[in-house]
Parts: sequence; C-alpha cells; structure tokens
Amino acid sequence: MASRPWLEQYDQSIADDFLAANDLQVGLSHLLGIQLEHFEPGELRASLEVTPDLLTPIGNLHGGTIAALVDHVLGCVLYPHMARKQWAATTEFKLNYLNPVTEGRLVAVARIVNMTRRTAVVQIEVSNGDRLAAVAQGTCMIVDPKPKSEA
Repeated sequence: MASRPWLEQYDQSIADDFLAANDLQVGLSHLLGIQLEHFEPGELRASLEVTPDLLTPIGNLHGGTIAALVDHVLGCVLYPHMARKQWAATTEFKLNYLNPVTEGRLVAVARIVNMTRRTAVVQIEVSNGDRLAAVAQGTCMIVDPKPKSEA
C-alpha cells in the first residue's frame, strides 16, 4: 500500500472540537441541519434530515442540498489532519446524482484519497437509507494562515 503520512498526522482533539461545535454552527450548514457525527483517521460521517423545506415543488430533495452537504464534508474531513489555523478551500468537485431522495436522512461519508502539504483529494458517498443517492470527488487547497503584519 502507498505511503499515507497524513494518516499519522491525525489529531483526535481537532475532530472532537468539530463534533462539539455542531450546536454552534452558523451559515448554510446550520440552515440545512448538517450534523458531523463521527471522525476517524481519513474519514468523516455526517448527516442531515430531509425536511419539507428542502424539497422541490415535485417532492424531491433539491440537488443543491446534496451539493452543500458534499462541499461541507469535503473540507471538514481534512481538519484533523492539518495544522491548527490552516483552512481547507474547496477548489472543485464533481457530483453524480444517482437516485432521487424524498424523505428520511442523508448520510455522507467522506474519505481522504490523497493529501499533500497544499492539496487534498476526497471521495464522498451520500446514502439515503439503503440507497446510494450520490457520489462525489473533490479537491481542496490547504491554506496557511496569513502572518500577522508587524506594526
């Protein structure tokens, strides 16, 4: 198996901080009700409840909801493997919608495929019950914090 040094850089305390912050979320992830559920080295599981507010007029979950879930977990899975204060910026992802969703819960599992000092590739599977609803693969840029300017 190929060397994966990023697996050894996993920091459980960062994962625990993300899980504890579920109730403090803001923005789109909060509006959609995305919940981070479980981290382990190289993997994150998250979910959201399908509610009537997220359905289209014909009764299917809006694809943008799945896209937002994918984008969220694409970056979040990386944080326990990065240095504190670095951040993950999605540069692209490809999403295949496989089956319509009308009710229940979406579960997204994000797995790191490869990670360097500057980029990471992540695959995501989104399930609805026992059906695969979507698959995705994306790339994030790993950004260092801006140095504080001296006055």
